[in-house]
Amino acid sequence: MGSRTGAMTALGAKVQFLADPASYPDPPGRIMAKETHMSWVFIADRWVLKLKKPVKRAYLDFSTIAAREFYCNEELRLNRRLAQDTYLAVRPLYCSEDGYLTFKQAERVADWLVEMRRLPTDEMLDARIGASRIAPDEIAGIADRLAHFYRDRTPEIAGGPAYIRHLLEEHEINREMLLRPEFDLATAGIEPLIAWVGAGLSDMRSLIEARIAQGRIVEGHGDLRPEHVCLIDPPQVIDCLEFNRAMRIIDPYDEMNYLGLECEVLGAGWITPLLLSALDKVLGERPDDRLIALYGGFRALLRARLCLVHLLEHPVRKPEKWRPLALAYLNAARQRMLYQVSMIGTDRTGSIGLSG
Repeated sequence: MGSRTGAMTALGAKVQFLADPASYPDPPGRIMAKETHMSWVFIADRWVLKLKKPVKRAYLDFSTIAAREFYCNEELRLNRRLAQDTYLAVRPLYCSEDGYLTFKQAERVADWLVEMRRLPTDEMLDARIGASRIAPDEIAGIADRLAHFYRDRTPEIAGGPAYIRHLLEEHEINREMLLRPEFDLATAGIEPLIAWVGAGLSDMRSLIEARIAQGRIVEGHGDLRPEHVCLIDPPQVIDCLEFNRAMRIIDPYDEMNYLGLECEVLGAGWITPLLLSALDKVLGERPDDRLIALYGGFRALLRARLCLVHLLEHPVRKPEKWRPLALAYLNAARQRMLYQVSMIGTDRTGSIGLSG
């Protein structure tokens, strides 16, 4: 079955087709369609299909069917590293000879879809934190799995400079966006926070370069957040950033610390030390505490920026959400700045025992 359209390759026609249970050979009881910046996601009782939008940005290009096929396969390949049981296949969506969208094999492919097993929403880490239903041993388990994942990655020595470029380029974008007058962040102390991160990236660049040379930088997940961690057996870590490899080149301590930051904003700051402890046990060579604080500050400003970008959309979805959340990230950045300042004069006597 299908929906006829004069421009059958148009995104709207595909969304309408995929959101209709009658379109499928084995029709589900219902389908919930959700739109993201770069995709449409179609959620049935037991499975999920993802359709990439034909968009082009400075950091990604999904503008052609060939590109979307490539990145669907990349999404499958990359996510099977940490979610083998969830990512099932890449499926073609066809156009029949008479112009209907269909799943039946035909000569012309209209688009490509990533097929996944549906995961239980209430078992995602963000939901577990919100329900106060998470135990330290569960965090230790997922942290150990992630630590071994990083251990098994190939060191990015030649590709490591992409990590520094990414930090510097994103910081400049953070600066430009967060200083925009319409966001009115002066009273939130945005200028000293931006200056602190900028100075830190300059002053501690040699520390990052040393970690690259030591083989400490790897190709990681790229978007490690609580809503991407499912605490089933075995745990599944989904939604790896597939569209830009440079954004996946990262220090494992930066990425795990980022997951800890996100948990902290949700009210579970106790998780960060467990995550970093797992890396200490499996990888060793923990960075200087000042660098870990800088990593956290950089990520907090980045997340604040991404929150505020939503306020530039038309229409704005959930307008009441974004500014308070951005301010929470700025507060997290401020805590890290103050922590780093408090470390001045203590380095010679050892760490004061706070991470993040």
